[in-house]
Amino acid sequence: MSTVATADLATAELFGGLEDPAANSMNFLNEIAGRYPEAISLAAGRPTEEFFDLADVPRYLRLFGEHLERERGLTPAQVRRTVLQYGRTKGIIHELVAENLWRDEGTVVDPESVVVTAGCQEAMFLVARAFRADDRDVLLAVSPTYVGLTGAARLADLPVRPVATSAAGVDLDDLVAVIRRERAAGRRPRACYVMPDFANPSGLSMDLETRRALLEVACEEDVLLVEDNPYGLFHGGARVPTLKALDEHRRVVYLGSFAKAVLPGARVGYVVADQRVASASGAVGLLADELSKIKSMVTVNTSPIAQAVIGGALVEHGGSLLDATARQRELYAGNLRRVLDGLAARFPDDGEVTWTAPAGGFFVVVEVPFPVDDALLERSARDYGLLWTPMGHFYDGAPPVRALRLSFSAVSPASIDTGLDRLAALIDDRRDRLADGAPGER
Repeated sequence: MSTVATADLATAELFGGLEDPAANSMNFLNEIAGRYPEAISLAAGRPTEEFFDLADVPRYLRLFGEHLERERGLTPAQVRRTVLQYGRTKGIIHELVAENLWRDEGTVVDPESVVVTAGCQEAMFLVARAFRADDRDVLLAVSPTYVGLTGAARLADLPVRPVATSAAGVDLDDLVAVIRRERAAGRRPRACYVMPDFANPSGLSMDLETRRALLEVACEEDVLLVEDNPYGLFHGGARVPTLKALDEHRRVVYLGSFAKAVLPGARVGYVVADQRVASASGAVGLLADELSKIKSMVTVNTSPIAQAVIGGALVEHGGSLLDATARQRELYAGNLRRVLDGLAARFPDDGEVTWTAPAGGFFVVVEVPFPVDDALLERSARDYGLLWTPMGHFYDGAPPVRALRLSFSAVSPASIDTGLDRLAALIDDRRDRLADGAPGER
């Protein structure tokens, strides 16, 4: 009897990006959380579940159906088909998304420039894939960078070049230097990815002056900006206009998501791509149309049922989510104050342990006097019952990073207090070991 070899594979025989750290980062963090389910998690940047209600879903579906009948004149049969059948690749709530941007951001966009995506993660991949025309193309990104962007670019085979950050959210001089260095090397910087409001992971924001200056650099250096804005509604004071709201020359491709403001389980995001694209035939269309071609080969279309849920929420709140997210905004602001006050109480006048003090968003970064890596995270989960995120996950090939990210969005005030007690114990223990000259326990 002959022996037939099984069809086993090696990663060397698969797409090379699968071995990239960015591709493994999210899975690793989820695995750690799964192995230590009792640990307090200050790791995941999830929205609070306090206001989730399953009863909202059928109500939103009903409201969206009524909206289709009232505003678009659809019959009940047409409404049923719109929500339950395969749908338009660019989405069925594009007009509501455009209205939301006008009401909440003061941004006027053509609904046809909107592509509704399966979460903002798909939007990142579509943009990265579209910008990767040949081996010369590169994407720039303010570092530290959201790992989802880095991973999406890897899947699109689009190299990412880091741009230094600063207290203002971006080092504009370094941005110019990186653009010119890449061009001198024969490469083509297509765009720079930025998160101007409460960036993940740094928590930093750009002031109005920096935003205007960034747009000027984009025009002068002839690059696009990819603006990602998942946390813009969760501010602690006066809001600053988005880059897209300030964009007068179609320099900004805008990424949005309803995961934080409505429901993450719906997995609905979008991209606004109003840049004009000339075809070989001379016809001029929108970049959104080109992105929809890629999307049609990736996900066909974003779930119309999920879109209907988000659409219903927008209808219920008159197209604006500012008032609808007031409770979440208050909760996040309270949690942020608790983290900042808690760190100050546990590390008073401690020059070795410092932290950022953002005005909103979900994240605080803590700098410590020792390297922070995945092994230390596992020890923290195992011995101290605490999860956080090593900042090294957000740098591309950097040396060991002496910082960690705390997320305060999905935990109670009591859990924050206990979590900070455990973090202080971990930090003090690690410093004592370093002072004693003992090897780092892993």
